[in-house]
Amino acid sequence: MSKLDDLRAQIDDIDAQMVALFEKRMHVTEQVGLYKKENDLPVLDQKREAEVLAKKEAMLKNPFLKTEVKDFFGSIMAISRRQQRALLADQSHLEQFEGYRHAVQTAREPVENPRIYYQGVPGAYAEEAAALFFGEEIPRSSCATWQGLFETLMRGEADYIVVPIENSSTGSINAVYDLLAQHGAYVVGEQLVKVEHCLAVLPGTKLEDLSAVYSHEQGFFQSEAFLAKHSEWQQHAVLNTAAAAKKVAEGKSRAQAAICSRRAAKLYGLETLCEEINTSKDNFTRFFIVSKAMEIRAGSDKVSLMFTLPHEPGTLNSILGILAVHQMNMLRLESRPMPGKSWEYRFFVDVQGNLRDEAWNSVLFEILENTLTLRILGNYRKGA
Repeated sequence: MSKLDDLRAQIDDIDAQMVALFEKRMHVTEQVGLYKKENDLPVLDQKREAEVLAKKEAMLKNPFLKTEVKDFFGSIMAISRRQQRALLADQSHLEQFEGYRHAVQTAREPVENPRIYYQGVPGAYAEEAAALFFGEEIPRSSCATWQGLFETLMRGEADYIVVPIENSSTGSINAVYDLLAQHGAYVVGEQLVKVEHCLAVLPGTKLEDLSAVYSHEQGFFQSEAFLAKHSEWQQHAVLNTAAAAKKVAEGKSRAQAAICSRRAAKLYGLETLCEEINTSKDNFTRFFIVSKAMEIRAGSDKVSLMFTLPHEPGTLNSILGILAVHQMNMLRLESRPMPGKSWEYRFFVDVQGNLRDEAWNSVLFEILENTLTLRILGNYRKGA
């Protein structure tokens, strides 16, 4: 037997002892859970857990393993909490969990000949996202505002709406997160669009002719380095970059320019005077495809959840611990203030996975047990 084989045999022997001790420990923690149930005690005792971890740390002979031993016993205690929460689960949680599973099992197939809405006018980046996701040949309609999009969807006048959720340069679009929280809709897809702003003008216009520039406020922000060289231009914010192109085309003034996409410039008969004027050359906007009904399309590998937590120490850490114990890869975590509740937040989390996998049964139930409210926002394929 080689030295490596001998070492592996030692590890196997130690692991066998650890498994037996783990089983023994879980039997005892089950008794603890039953006692808590009989005496109406909470599962989580933050002070007790902190004391336990401190004691385990003090037992170490090797001080360089302090972090590792805390992680090890922290994971074991998280497993014990899950066991105890299952024992203490009330009927309302069980009913809510069954509702989630029913929604997953009965998820709708994609709509044929869909009615698609986006915010803005033709040529907007949102319209480009819709064309990329559904196909250029599929008809698209528009609304003036994001609020109008969600209202159109909830009235049943649209099958899908396309809304921006994040830009790689300027961050999350908080108003859309708030609308997702307000309306009971589902994310069924994701589309990335590369943002390449240009300076669009009427044919024959020269740079020295310009005195005013139109764009969405994000277009100005994303092109600030270019605009800093032309501080004499007056900046006029409009609803989106394509609306800026339309305004310049209709204004017929060579003193005006639009910051927009090449697609919008071409659509409205404008020339591109300057190309790629956005400061970051690696600039993408992520769009959500939103539906009134849940869909889980082929290849769905990303789950979005929204939840609120008790206003207590360690509650968010409990959710992160559940994902860690189940080896779920968290892709994003976002928080938004809750209206009327100072310093309390609603959380949005993206996790890699598919809700039809059996592992998600335990994950959803445990998150449900640790949150005040939980909603599945969607299960969809990660944007390329």
